[in-house]
Amino acid sequence: MEHYFSEKQESSLRLKKINIKVKGIDFDAYSGNGVFSKNRLDAGSKLLIEKSIVKGKILDLGCGIGIVGICIKKLNLGLDIVMSDVNKRALYLAKKNSSGLNIKIVKSDVFDNLDEKFDTILLNPPQAAGKEMCFRMIRESYEHLNNDGFFELVARHNKGGKSYMKCMQEIFGNVKDIGKKSGYRVYFSIRKL
Repeated sequence: MEHYFSEKQESSLRLKKINIKVKGIDFDAYSGNGVFSKNRLDAGSKLLIEKSIVKGKILDLGCGIGIVGICIKKLNLGLDIVMSDVNKRALYLAKKNSSGLNIKIVKSDVFDNLDEKFDTILLNPPQAAGKEMCFRMIRESYEHLNNDGFFELVARHNKGGKSYMKCMQEIFGNVKDIGKKSGYRVYFSIRKL
């Protein structure tokens, strides 16, 4: 069965444009079948863009069609952005959407193809892939953050978010929420030695 977190999509792409409006940014992005939130900017990603605290080298982990990383770059062109996903179709669209923005795009199953470290990692986890996959993404993010690096995750608080918040507390030793809206929260942890 095909999912947005599958590596390869078998369905036809059916390319279309969706309008993205967030934090004073307004642009059209390419989307299509076989990707997360194919018809609109989802509420979780929108909140993550609005509330994230970013610095240094940033990873948009599981970037989908690239909206979070692209918006963060558009808000501060000087930032060094890397976007990664396992879904080949999502990455194709992310490349189209980020054209001209100097964003590095990497095909990677979580961190399998990412050896570098980051100052900020942003994640809207693929909850449909199951909690163990999401917990893995949190664990491996810790290992790929520089000291004093930021890890930020958005989720519905009452639909998995509490367990992700607990996992972040266990792994990072700290967690707080830095934004909430429509049942979603952005959880924030700092990597300390």
